[in-house]
Amino acid sequence: MATSPSSSAQAARERVARRLRDLRADAGLTGTELARRCGWTHPKTSRLENARTPPTPDDIRRWCSACRADAQADDIIAQSRDAESMYTEWRTHMRAGLKALQGKDPHLFQDTTLFRVYSASLVPGLLQTEGYAAGVLEISARFHDLPVDDSADAARARVERSRIIHEAGRRFVFVIEEAALHYRVCDADAMAAQLGFLLTAGALPQVSLGVIPMATAAREQWPRETFHVYDDRLVSIELVSARIRITQPSEIALYLQSFEQLRAAAVYGAESRALILRAIEALQ
Repeated sequence: MATSPSSSAQAARERVARRLRDLRADAGLTGTELARRCGWTHPKTSRLENARTPPTPDDIRRWCSACRADAQADDIIAQSRDAESMYTEWRTHMRAGLKALQGKDPHLFQDTTLFRVYSASLVPGLLQTEGYAAGVLEISARFHDLPVDDSADAARARVERSRIIHEAGRRFVFVIEEAALHYRVCDADAMAAQLGFLLTAGALPQVSLGVIPMATAAREQWPRETFHVYDDRLVSIELVSARIRITQPSEIALYLQSFEQLRAAAVYGAESRALILRAIEALQ
């Protein structure tokens, strides 16, 4: 059975509470003794351990200090923040329209120097042409039954935002599954233009574009959900109902490990261009 965003967020809160409880147990402290060391009441310890109250960063630092586990504080704080803001529902974002969604988090783009993107089903947004983006966004508008379909304006805004790939001082590493080159999310002419642009973008010195062939044998990673890594500080994952933002270092490390294994399975240069050309030929 699928898990709802709200229940997944609660499960994440419970994982934080369990880590705190385990720290106390490993330190050999009772709830009363930990409360005394932290300078609060025993009921507060119970509420934190049972995920009835989310801990503040100060709560976590005091708890870790009381357990002589200060080195774990930053990781638990990040995990707790993820639990509290784990799911940002698409419908909430979309109330202002798809065009406004393209301008979300402008500082995230400007503050990032290394972009790593994996996609199993679509050309990544930073590499989308206007026609392809319009097709993707029209599908999204219909699915979410938006009162106003501004997908054409949103597509233009997405392409404008993508000009960042031409800015100096940034690197972009894209890994896509070969199947993404064949999914028809727009008409044949727009698909041909999109695939042609991949040939051009993949030749840019600041861009690495890898394609994982469908015939790849003995894969270390099966096709995963689309995810973006911004430097080493944030992972953004796109689901049907929500976008998950991960800042916990240990979870970011898992996505980086996954990305490197997927990247190693991809082909580059002449081999990747051959797969793109084959997809263009399949349109005819």
